[in-house]
Amino acid sequence: MIDRRGILAGGMALAASPALAKAGARKADPTFPKGFLWGASTAGHQVEGNNTSSDLWFLENQTPTVFATPSGDAANSFELWEKDLDLARDIGLNCYRFGIEWPRIEPEKGLFSRAMLDHYARIVDGCRARGLAPVLTYSHFTAPRWFSAQGGWTNPESADLFARYVTRVTQALGDRLHAAITFNEPNILLILEQILPPPVWDIQKLTLETASKRLGVPRFLPANVATRADIPALQAGMLAAHPAAKAAIKAVRGDLPVGLSLSMLDDQAAGKHSIRDRMREAMYGPWLRLAAKDDFLGVQNYERAIWGESAKLPAPADAVRNWSGTEVYAPSLGNSVRYAHQASGVPILVSEHGVGTEDDTIRAKFIPESLVGLKAAIDDGVPVLGYCHWSLIDNFEWIFGYKPKFGLASVDPVTFARNPKPSAAVYGKIAGANSL
Repeated sequence: MIDRRGILAGGMALAASPALAKAGARKADPTFPKGFLWGASTAGHQVEGNNTSSDLWFLENQTPTVFATPSGDAANSFELWEKDLDLARDIGLNCYRFGIEWPRIEPEKGLFSRAMLDHYARIVDGCRARGLAPVLTYSHFTAPRWFSAQGGWTNPESADLFARYVTRVTQALGDRLHAAITFNEPNILLILEQILPPPVWDIQKLTLETASKRLGVPRFLPANVATRADIPALQAGMLAAHPAAKAAIKAVRGDLPVGLSLSMLDDQAAGKHSIRDRMREAMYGPWLRLAAKDDFLGVQNYERAIWGESAKLPAPADAVRNWSGTEVYAPSLGNSVRYAHQASGVPILVSEHGVGTEDDTIRAKFIPESLVGLKAAIDDGVPVLGYCHWSLIDNFEWIFGYKPKFGLASVDPVTFARNPKPSAAVYGKIAGANSL
Protein backbone atom coordinates (compact mmCIF):
# COMPACT_ATOMS: atom_id res chain seq x y z
CA MET A 1 0.00 0.00 0.00
CA ILE A 2 1.00 3.62 -0.32
CA ASP A 3 0.46 6.12 2.44
CA ARG A 4 -0.52 9.76 2.04
CA ARG A 5 3.13 10.80 2.01
CA GLY A 6 3.81 8.66 -1.03
CA ILE A 7 5.89 5.87 0.53
CA LEU A 8 5.22 2.37 -0.70
CA ALA A 9 5.31 -0.25 2.04
CA GLY A 10 7.65 -3.14 1.36
CA GLY A 11 10.64 -1.01 0.55
CA MET A 12 9.93 0.38 -2.94
CA ALA A 13 9.65 4.16 -2.58
CA LEU A 14 7.86 6.13 -5.26
CA ALA A 15 8.75 9.41 -3.58
CA ALA A 16 8.96 10.97 -0.17
CA SER A 17 7.08 14.01 0.99
CA PRO A 18 9.70 16.76 1.22
CA ALA A 19 10.55 18.24 4.58
CA LEU A 20 9.33 21.75 5.08
CA ALA A 21 11.87 24.39 6.00
CA LYS A 22 12.20 25.49 9.59
CA ALA A 23 11.02 28.88 10.77
CA GLY A 24 12.53 31.78 8.92
CA ALA A 25 13.35 32.38 5.29
CA ARG A 26 13.58 29.28 3.15
CA LYS A 27 16.46 28.90 0.75
CA ALA A 28 15.35 27.47 -2.56
CA ASP A 29 16.80 24.02 -3.19
CA PRO A 30 16.90 23.02 -6.87
CA THR A 31 17.16 19.30 -6.04
CA PHE A 32 14.11 17.08 -6.40
CA PRO A 33 13.29 14.33 -3.87
CA LYS A 34 15.32 11.13 -3.94
CA GLY A 35 13.65 8.53 -6.13
CA PHE A 36 11.76 11.13 -8.17
CA LEU A 37 10.43 9.72 -11.43
CA TRP A 38 11.58 11.45 -14.62
CA GLY A 39 9.63 10.02 -17.50
CA ALA A 40 7.95 10.45 -20.84
CA SER A 41 4.52 9.24 -21.84
CA THR A 42 2.97 7.57 -24.87
CA ALA A 43 -0.37 5.90 -25.62
CA GLY A 44 -0.75 2.67 -27.54
CA HIS A 45 -3.15 3.82 -30.25
CA GLN A 46 -1.25 7.04 -30.78
CA VAL A 47 2.12 5.43 -31.47
CA GLU A 48 1.66 1.74 -32.29
CA GLY A 49 -0.19 1.94 -35.59
CA ASN A 50 -2.69 -0.41 -37.25
CA ASN A 51 -4.82 -0.92 -34.16
CA THR A 52 -7.47 -2.40 -36.40
CA SER A 53 -9.72 -3.97 -33.76
CA SER A 54 -10.26 -0.69 -31.93
CA ASP A 55 -13.34 1.48 -31.89
CA LEU A 56 -11.44 4.58 -32.99
CA TRP A 57 -9.82 2.83 -35.96
CA PHE A 58 -13.37 2.07 -37.12
CA LEU A 59 -14.33 5.75 -36.83
CA GLU A 60 -11.14 7.05 -38.44
CA ASN A 61 -11.66 4.98 -41.55
CA GLN A 62 -15.16 6.04 -42.53
CA THR A 63 -16.86 8.99 -44.20
CA PRO A 64 -17.97 11.22 -42.59
CA THR A 65 -15.63 11.30 -39.61
CA VAL A 66 -14.50 13.85 -37.06
CA PHE A 67 -10.91 12.64 -37.46
CA ALA A 68 -8.67 14.78 -39.66
CA THR A 69 -6.84 11.67 -40.86
CA PRO A 70 -6.60 7.97 -39.96
CA SER A 71 -3.90 6.87 -37.52
CA GLY A 72 -2.51 4.37 -40.06
CA ASP A 73 1.00 3.23 -39.15
CA ALA A 74 1.33 5.97 -36.50
CA ALA A 75 4.97 5.81 -35.31
CA ASN A 76 5.09 2.04 -35.88
CA SER A 77 5.87 1.58 -32.19
CA PHE A 78 4.24 -1.84 -32.15
CA GLU A 79 7.33 -2.99 -34.04
CA LEU A 80 9.78 -0.35 -32.85
CA TRP A 81 9.03 -0.23 -29.12
CA GLU A 82 12.63 -1.07 -28.31
CA LYS A 83 13.77 2.07 -30.11
CA ASP A 84 11.33 4.07 -28.01
CA LEU A 85 12.74 2.59 -24.82
CA ASP A 86 16.30 3.19 -26.01
CA LEU A 87 15.36 6.79 -26.72
CA ALA A 88 13.91 7.31 -23.24
CA ARG A 89 17.01 5.77 -21.66
CA ASP A 90 19.40 7.79 -23.83
CA ILE A 91 17.62 11.05 -22.99
CA GLY A 92 18.43 10.24 -19.37
CA LEU A 93 15.00 9.26 -18.04
CA ASN A 94 14.21 6.67 -15.38
CA CYS A 95 10.51 6.13 -16.12
CA TYR A 96 8.30 5.27 -19.08
CA ARG A 97 4.55 5.66 -18.94
CA PHE A 98 2.82 3.75 -21.72
CA GLY A 99 -0.57 2.33 -22.58
CA ILE A 100 -1.63 -1.15 -23.57
CA GLU A 101 -4.39 -1.75 -26.09
CA TRP A 102 -7.46 -3.64 -24.93
CA PRO A 103 -8.49 -4.12 -28.60
CA ARG A 104 -5.32 -6.13 -29.24
CA ILE A 105 -5.65 -8.19 -26.06
CA GLU A 106 -9.38 -8.96 -26.42
CA PRO A 107 -10.16 -8.36 -30.12
CA GLU A 108 -13.43 -10.28 -29.83
CA LYS A 109 -15.54 -10.52 -26.71
CA GLY A 110 -14.15 -13.27 -24.50
CA LEU A 111 -11.22 -14.01 -26.82
CA PHE A 112 -7.92 -13.10 -25.13
CA SER A 113 -4.65 -13.11 -27.04
CA ARG A 114 -1.75 -14.74 -25.23
CA ALA A 115 0.56 -13.38 -27.92
CA MET A 116 -0.49 -9.79 -27.22
CA LEU A 117 -0.16 -10.21 -23.47
CA ASP A 118 3.34 -11.56 -24.07
CA HIS A 119 4.08 -8.59 -26.33
CA TYR A 120 3.26 -6.07 -23.62
CA ALA A 121 5.09 -8.15 -21.02
CA ARG A 122 8.22 -7.82 -23.17
CA ILE A 123 7.83 -4.03 -23.11
CA VAL A 124 7.62 -4.08 -19.31
CA ASP A 125 10.73 -6.26 -19.17
CA GLY A 126 12.42 -3.94 -21.67
CA CYS A 127 11.74 -1.00 -19.38
CA ARG A 128 13.25 -2.80 -16.41
CA ALA A 129 16.32 -3.81 -18.41
CA ARG A 130 16.96 -0.15 -19.27
CA GLY A 131 16.40 1.24 -15.79
CA LEU A 132 12.98 2.66 -16.67
CA ALA A 133 10.20 2.30 -14.10
CA PRO A 134 7.17 1.03 -16.07
CA VAL A 135 3.97 2.97 -15.36
CA LEU A 136 1.13 1.25 -17.19
CA THR A 137 -2.15 2.75 -18.41
CA TYR A 138 -4.89 0.15 -18.87
CA SER A 139 -7.29 2.37 -20.83
CA HIS A 140 -6.13 5.36 -22.87
CA PHE A 141 -9.45 6.21 -24.56
CA THR A 142 -9.57 3.28 -27.00
CA ALA A 143 -11.61 0.12 -26.48
CA PRO A 144 -12.39 -2.93 -28.61
CA ARG A 145 -14.82 -2.24 -31.43
CA TRP A 146 -17.23 -4.84 -30.03
CA PHE A 147 -17.23 -3.03 -26.66
CA SER A 148 -18.24 0.34 -28.11
CA ALA A 149 -20.72 -1.36 -30.43
CA GLN A 150 -22.67 -2.46 -27.34
CA GLY A 151 -22.78 1.05 -25.94
CA GLY A 152 -19.30 1.23 -24.47
CA TRP A 153 -19.17 2.57 -20.93
CA THR A 154 -22.94 3.12 -20.92
CA ASN A 155 -23.55 -0.65 -21.05
CA PRO A 156 -24.42 -2.11 -17.62
CA GLU A 157 -21.76 -4.82 -17.93
CA SER A 158 -18.93 -2.44 -18.86
CA ALA A 159 -17.34 -2.37 -15.39
CA ASP A 160 -17.28 -6.16 -15.15
CA LEU A 161 -15.84 -6.49 -18.65
CA PHE A 162 -13.13 -3.95 -17.91
CA ALA A 163 -12.25 -5.66 -14.62
CA ARG A 164 -12.00 -9.02 -16.41
CA TYR A 165 -9.55 -7.55 -18.95
CA VAL A 166 -7.58 -5.80 -16.20
CA THR A 167 -7.28 -9.06 -14.28
CA ARG A 168 -5.82 -10.87 -17.31
CA VAL A 169 -3.29 -8.11 -17.90
CA THR A 170 -2.22 -7.87 -14.28
CA GLN A 171 -1.78 -11.63 -14.05
CA ALA A 172 0.47 -11.51 -17.13
CA LEU A 173 2.75 -8.60 -16.24
CA GLY A 174 1.65 -6.92 -13.02
CA ASP A 175 4.47 -8.30 -10.90
CA ARG A 176 7.01 -6.11 -12.77
CA LEU A 177 5.05 -2.84 -12.84
CA HIS A 178 6.01 0.25 -10.86
CA ALA A 179 2.54 1.81 -10.82
CA ALA A 180 -0.77 1.44 -12.64
CA ILE A 181 -3.24 3.95 -14.08
CA THR A 182 -6.71 2.58 -14.81
CA PHE A 183 -8.10 5.43 -16.94
CA ASN A 184 -6.46 8.20 -18.89
CA GLU A 185 -8.43 11.45 -18.59
CA PRO A 186 -11.90 9.97 -18.07
CA ASN A 187 -13.06 13.55 -17.47
CA ILE A 188 -11.89 14.87 -20.86
CA LEU A 189 -15.40 15.29 -22.27
CA LEU A 190 -16.39 17.30 -19.19
CA ILE A 191 -13.67 19.79 -20.13
CA LEU A 192 -14.32 19.70 -23.87
CA GLU A 193 -17.99 20.35 -23.16
CA GLN A 194 -16.92 23.82 -22.02
CA ILE A 195 -14.49 24.45 -24.88
CA LEU A 196 -15.47 22.79 -28.16
CA PRO A 197 -17.71 24.84 -30.50
CA PRO A 198 -21.11 23.44 -31.63
CA PRO A 199 -19.93 22.39 -35.12
CA VAL A 200 -17.45 19.91 -33.59
CA TRP A 201 -20.22 18.30 -31.53
CA ASP A 202 -22.36 18.13 -34.68
CA ILE A 203 -19.71 16.23 -36.67
CA GLN A 204 -19.08 13.90 -33.72
CA LYS A 205 -22.80 13.09 -33.63
CA LEU A 206 -22.81 12.39 -37.37
CA THR A 207 -19.67 10.26 -37.02
CA LEU A 208 -21.30 8.07 -34.36
CA GLU A 209 -24.59 7.79 -36.23
CA THR A 210 -22.71 6.62 -39.32
CA ALA A 211 -20.75 4.02 -37.33
CA SER A 212 -23.92 2.70 -35.70
CA LYS A 213 -25.58 2.26 -39.09
CA ARG A 214 -22.51 0.52 -40.51
CA LEU A 215 -22.59 -2.03 -37.69
CA GLY A 216 -26.37 -2.24 -37.39
CA VAL A 217 -26.34 -1.39 -33.67
CA PRO A 218 -28.40 1.13 -31.71
CA ARG A 219 -25.46 2.95 -30.15
CA PHE A 220 -21.74 2.97 -31.01
CA LEU A 221 -20.01 4.97 -28.30
CA PRO A 222 -16.27 5.36 -27.58
CA ALA A 223 -14.89 7.14 -24.52
CA ASN A 224 -13.62 10.30 -26.22
CA VAL A 225 -15.96 10.80 -29.18
CA ALA A 226 -19.52 11.45 -28.06
CA THR A 227 -22.45 13.82 -28.10
CA ARG A 228 -23.21 16.14 -25.22
CA ALA A 229 -26.23 13.98 -24.38
CA ASP A 230 -23.97 10.92 -23.96
CA ILE A 231 -21.67 12.47 -21.37
CA PRO A 232 -23.62 11.75 -18.13
CA ALA A 233 -24.02 8.03 -18.91
CA LEU A 234 -20.39 7.72 -20.03
CA GLN A 235 -19.22 9.35 -16.81
CA ALA A 236 -21.38 7.07 -14.68
CA GLY A 237 -19.99 3.99 -16.41
CA MET A 238 -16.35 4.96 -15.96
CA LEU A 239 -16.88 6.11 -12.39
CA ALA A 240 -18.11 2.58 -11.66
CA ALA A 241 -15.39 0.90 -13.72
CA HIS A 242 -12.42 2.56 -12.00
CA PRO A 243 -12.96 1.02 -8.53
CA ALA A 244 -13.81 -2.31 -10.16
CA ALA A 245 -10.54 -2.24 -12.07
CA LYS A 246 -8.55 -1.13 -9.03
CA ALA A 247 -10.00 -4.02 -7.02
CA ALA A 248 -9.06 -6.42 -9.84
CA ILE A 249 -5.47 -5.14 -9.84
CA LYS A 250 -5.16 -5.32 -6.07
CA ALA A 251 -6.55 -8.88 -6.06
CA VAL A 252 -3.56 -9.93 -8.17
CA ARG A 253 -0.93 -7.63 -6.68
CA GLY A 254 -2.03 -5.89 -3.53
CA ASP A 255 1.04 -3.68 -3.15
CA LEU A 256 0.92 -2.13 -6.64
CA PRO A 257 0.13 1.61 -6.47
CA VAL A 258 -3.03 2.32 -8.47
CA GLY A 259 -4.60 5.59 -9.54
CA LEU A 260 -6.23 7.35 -12.47
CA SER A 261 -5.18 10.41 -14.44
CA LEU A 262 -7.26 13.55 -14.84
CA SER A 263 -7.07 16.31 -17.39
CA MET A 264 -6.73 19.43 -15.25
CA LEU A 265 -6.53 23.08 -16.18
CA ASP A 266 -4.93 25.72 -14.01
CA ASP A 267 -8.28 27.29 -13.18
CA GLN A 268 -8.01 30.93 -12.12
CA ALA A 269 -10.76 33.23 -10.87
CA ALA A 270 -11.32 36.69 -12.35
CA GLY A 271 -13.71 39.00 -10.51
CA LYS A 272 -15.75 38.69 -7.34
CA HIS A 273 -18.36 36.44 -8.93
CA SER A 274 -16.12 34.14 -10.96
CA ILE A 275 -17.58 30.79 -11.99
CA ARG A 276 -14.24 29.05 -11.37
CA ASP A 277 -15.33 26.94 -8.43
CA ARG A 278 -18.49 25.86 -10.22
CA MET A 279 -16.43 24.86 -13.25
CA ARG A 280 -13.98 22.91 -11.11
CA GLU A 281 -16.83 20.91 -9.63
CA ALA A 282 -18.28 20.25 -13.08
CA MET A 283 -14.98 19.19 -14.64
CA TYR A 284 -13.30 17.30 -11.80
CA GLY A 285 -15.54 16.99 -8.75
CA PRO A 286 -16.73 13.35 -8.83
CA TRP A 287 -13.33 12.14 -10.01
CA LEU A 288 -11.39 13.97 -7.32
CA ARG A 289 -13.64 12.47 -4.67
CA LEU A 290 -13.06 9.02 -6.15
CA ALA A 291 -9.30 9.63 -6.38
CA ALA A 292 -9.20 10.40 -2.66
CA LYS A 293 -9.46 6.64 -2.11
CA ASP A 294 -6.54 5.85 -4.45
CA ASP A 295 -2.80 5.51 -3.95
CA PHE A 296 -2.01 8.51 -6.13
CA LEU A 297 -3.58 10.84 -8.71
CA GLY A 298 -2.19 11.45 -12.18
CA VAL A 299 -2.38 15.10 -13.25
CA GLN A 300 -2.33 16.00 -16.94
CA ASN A 301 -1.94 19.71 -17.42
CA TYR A 302 -1.37 21.76 -20.56
CA GLU A 303 -2.89 25.18 -19.99
CA ARG A 304 -4.69 27.56 -17.68
CA ALA A 305 -8.26 28.82 -17.81
CA ILE A 306 -9.25 32.24 -16.53
CA TRP A 307 -12.90 32.11 -15.51
CA GLY A 308 -14.94 35.29 -15.41
CA GLU A 309 -18.50 35.70 -14.18
CA SER A 310 -20.09 33.74 -17.03
CA ALA A 311 -17.42 32.24 -19.28
CA LYS A 312 -13.77 31.45 -19.90
CA LEU A 313 -11.88 34.66 -20.65
CA PRO A 314 -9.34 35.09 -23.45
CA ALA A 315 -5.65 34.82 -22.71
CA PRO A 316 -3.51 37.97 -22.66
CA ALA A 317 -2.88 39.34 -26.14
CA ASP A 318 0.89 39.08 -25.76
CA ALA A 319 0.89 35.42 -24.64
CA VAL A 320 3.12 32.83 -26.27
CA ARG A 321 0.87 30.46 -28.27
CA ASN A 322 0.91 26.77 -29.13
CA TRP A 323 -0.06 25.14 -32.44
CA SER A 324 -3.76 25.88 -31.93
CA GLY A 325 -3.36 29.43 -30.67
CA THR A 326 -3.80 28.50 -26.99
CA GLU A 327 -1.66 30.26 -24.40
CA VAL A 328 1.59 28.62 -23.26
CA TYR A 329 1.75 29.34 -19.53
CA ALA A 330 4.50 27.69 -17.47
CA PRO A 331 3.08 28.34 -13.95
CA SER A 332 0.04 26.27 -14.93
CA LEU A 333 1.72 23.00 -13.92
CA GLY A 334 2.60 23.88 -10.35
CA ASN A 335 -0.77 25.53 -9.78
CA SER A 336 -2.78 22.57 -11.06
CA VAL A 337 -0.73 20.11 -8.99
CA ARG A 338 -1.32 22.15 -5.84
CA TYR A 339 -5.07 22.14 -6.38
CA ALA A 340 -5.17 18.43 -7.28
CA HIS A 341 -3.47 17.49 -4.02
CA GLN A 342 -5.52 19.93 -1.96
CA ALA A 343 -8.76 18.50 -3.39
CA SER A 344 -7.85 14.80 -3.28
CA GLY A 345 -5.39 14.50 -0.40
CA VAL A 346 -3.26 11.91 -2.21
CA PRO A 347 0.23 12.04 -3.76
CA ILE A 348 0.45 13.42 -7.30
CA LEU A 349 2.14 11.98 -10.37
CA VAL A 350 2.42 14.38 -13.29
CA SER A 351 1.41 11.81 -15.88
CA GLU A 352 1.32 14.28 -18.78
CA HIS A 353 2.53 17.81 -19.39
CA GLY A 354 3.85 19.40 -22.54
CA VAL A 355 3.25 21.80 -25.39
CA GLY A 356 2.16 21.20 -28.96
CA THR A 357 4.37 23.26 -31.22
CA GLU A 358 6.72 22.91 -34.16
CA ASP A 359 8.94 25.55 -32.56
CA ASP A 360 11.07 23.46 -30.23
CA THR A 361 12.61 26.54 -28.66
CA ILE A 362 9.23 27.09 -26.98
CA ARG A 363 9.33 23.56 -25.55
CA ALA A 364 12.96 23.86 -24.45
CA LYS A 365 12.06 27.00 -22.50
CA PHE A 366 8.70 25.73 -21.26
CA ILE A 367 10.00 22.55 -19.59
CA PRO A 368 12.44 24.11 -17.09
CA GLU A 369 10.15 27.07 -16.40
CA SER A 370 7.28 24.69 -15.61
CA LEU A 371 9.47 22.53 -13.40
CA VAL A 372 10.38 25.56 -11.30
CA GLY A 373 6.72 25.85 -10.34
CA LEU A 374 6.46 22.12 -9.70
CA LYS A 375 9.50 22.20 -7.42
CA ALA A 376 8.02 25.14 -5.51
CA ALA A 377 4.88 23.06 -4.89
CA ILE A 378 7.06 20.21 -3.61
CA ASP A 379 8.93 22.62 -1.34
CA ASP A 380 5.59 23.73 0.07
CA GLY A 381 4.75 20.16 1.05
CA VAL A 382 2.87 18.76 -1.94
CA PRO A 383 3.92 15.08 -2.35
CA VAL A 384 4.84 14.74 -6.03
CA LEU A 385 6.02 11.31 -7.19
CA GLY A 386 7.35 12.25 -10.59
CA TYR A 387 7.01 14.07 -13.89
CA CYS A 388 6.19 12.41 -17.22
CA HIS A 389 6.46 14.63 -20.27
CA TRP A 390 3.99 14.33 -23.13
CA SER A 391 5.22 13.00 -25.31
CA LEU A 392 8.31 10.92 -25.93
CA ILE A 393 7.77 11.18 -29.70
CA ASP A 394 5.52 13.05 -32.11
CA ASN A 395 2.40 10.95 -32.63
CA PHE A 396 -1.22 10.70 -33.71
CA GLU A 397 -3.16 13.34 -31.78
CA TRP A 398 -6.70 11.97 -32.08
CA ILE A 399 -9.15 14.08 -34.09
CA PHE A 400 -6.37 16.52 -35.00
CA GLY A 401 -4.30 13.88 -36.77
CA TYR A 402 -0.57 14.48 -37.06
CA LYS A 403 -0.56 18.28 -37.07
CA PRO A 404 0.19 18.87 -33.36
CA LYS A 405 3.81 18.13 -32.43
CA PHE A 406 4.30 17.29 -28.76
CA GLY A 407 7.33 14.99 -28.92
CA LEU A 408 10.79 15.24 -27.44
CA ALA A 409 11.75 13.52 -30.69
CA SER A 410 10.36 13.76 -34.20
CA VAL A 411 9.40 10.68 -36.23
CA ASP A 412 10.09 10.36 -39.95
CA PRO A 413 6.76 9.27 -41.53
CA VAL A 414 8.54 7.05 -44.07
CA THR A 415 11.50 5.51 -42.22
CA PHE A 416 10.06 5.95 -38.69
CA ALA A 417 13.47 7.18 -37.53
CA ARG A 418 13.32 8.89 -34.14
CA ASN A 419 15.28 12.15 -34.03
CA PRO A 420 15.67 13.84 -30.62
CA LYS A 421 14.96 17.57 -30.55
CA PRO A 422 17.07 20.07 -28.58
CA SER A 423 14.37 20.11 -25.88
CA ALA A 424 15.15 16.45 -25.15
CA ALA A 425 18.67 17.44 -24.10
CA VAL A 426 17.32 20.25 -21.92
CA TYR A 427 14.94 17.87 -20.17
CA GLY A 428 17.51 15.09 -19.96
CA LYS A 429 20.01 17.33 -18.22
CA ILE A 430 17.46 18.12 -15.48
CA ALA A 431 16.44 14.48 -15.15
CA GLY A 432 20.03 13.24 -15.00
CA ALA A 433 20.93 15.71 -12.27
CA ASN A 434 17.57 15.32 -10.47
CA SER A 435 17.84 19.07 -10.13
CA LEU A 436 16.93 22.28 -11.89
